Amino acid sequence: MGEAAQPIPATDERVKEISGLRKALIRPELGGMVGTVAVFTFFLLFAFDSGMFNSQGMMNWSIVSAQFMIIAVGACLLMIAGEFDLSVGSMIGFAGMMIAIFSVTYGWPVWMAIMVTFVLCTAIGGLNGYIVIRTGLPSFIVTLAFLFILRGFTIFLPQLIERKTIIGGIKDVAEGDWLAPVFGGKILGGLFTWMGDNGLIATFTRGTREGQPVVDGIPMLIIWAIVLIIFGHVLLTKTKFGNWIYASGGDAEAARNSGVPVNKVKILMFMFTAFCATVFAVCQVMEFGSAGADRGLLKEFEAIIAVVIGGALLTGGYGSVLGAALGALIFGVVQQGLFFAGVESSLFRVFLGVILLGAVILNTYIRRIITGER
Repeated sequence: MGEAAQPIPATDERVKEISGLRKALIRPELGGMVGTVAVFTFFLLFAFDSGMFNSQGMMNWSIVSAQFMIIAVGACLLMIAGEFDLSVGSMIGFAGMMIAIFSVTYGWPVWMAIMVTFVLCTAIGGLNGYIVIRTGLPSFIVTLAFLFILRGFTIFLPQLIERKTIIGGIKDVAEGDWLAPVFGGKILGGLFTWMGDNGLIATFTRGTREGQPVVDGIPMLIIWAIVLIIFGHVLLTKTKFGNWIYASGGDAEAARNSGVPVNKVKILMFMFTAFCATVFAVCQVMEFGSAGADRGLLKEFEAIIAVVIGGALLTGGYGSVLGAALGALIFGVVQQGLFFAGVESSLFRVFLGVILLGAVILNTYIRRIITGER
């Protein structure tokens, strides 16, 4: 008779078991989740009676957070792919100025100005990625160069054409345009009117009309932020392309050997980052009705900080869109919350430095858990 079959062990002793705590610690969103809870707890304790959590106060910090979220989504995917884009802030200013020049100065329909600007800016993002891939230069250097190039054009072109660095009148030319409300409109106005009529939110008197809600709708800026977060999260976690993004940032050479089109992935991520910056720019010019040469200053660093707070590693290959969104939420809540709490606004920068340092230390610890380093 043959020997009895040996039972297959339930676990392979060569496979290192990861405890539940360690599994929780390696979640990219952990830092953002902890930071969000801490920030909201702080302001609930010290700024609850200041109006920060009434309808208008919540809308204020939601709008600011949404601005950070839009650019953080693009920056997050690019950083996971192992690259940086320091031209995001200049791209915001450049895109806004192009829309103003095309629509106000040259008289194009606003929808055409917006669409051409999107094509132009995403092409510049693709050029960023192409130069990085073809030359092998660090993306830090290439995009730093484009930071200055785009900012220079943003200042030079309006001075050359209009003899000024701020171009207004965008709201006037956007009147009746079919595409402008997609970026500058509001939705659910009827719901907020109903809430005001039923005493659920505060109201005020405007002219002869009484009972106008202080919040008359949700700006499209917030809707764009939500859409981009959902898109980025699904792309990263539910698709083959998302696996390619992780692989490209984790070990590009190994990914190439496995058949991942690393160059294509990185160029597309540069283009998507430029797309997000352009969305931000269009929403901004539609809100203010003007474009200024100084728009977007330091936004590239704020986007990177939000992504790092959200758990992404600076070395690439690890991160989460949801974590980046939480990092952006922390940004917006703190920026507005310090005002409501009566704290000197200059301390916002101090907070950013402290939380960035803490996030980097936490992320470094997480990387060591993942890689098994000591």
